[in-house]
Amino acid sequence: MAEMEIDVRGQTCPTPLVKCRKAFKTASPGDILIVKGTHQASKKEIPMACEAMGLMVLEIEDKEGGEEWEIKILR
Repeated sequence: MAEMEIDVRGQTCPTPLVKCRKAFKTASPGDILIVKGTHQASKKEIPMACEAMGLMVLEIEDKEGGEEWEIKILR
């Protein structure tokens, strides 16, 4: 099992979701993906995409007083 960080801070739709989908394809089952971002719409879209792809969202956490967020996903 490995951890992969996807930093999409400062990027807006659709870039964060596109980068996540690419990472999901390269990650191995059991890997943890940590997505760090600032775009609030992506904070909702990424977990919905994970659910549609059968991936498990482990945690969604606000950072920096709500300016940033972090989503942990199990591949």
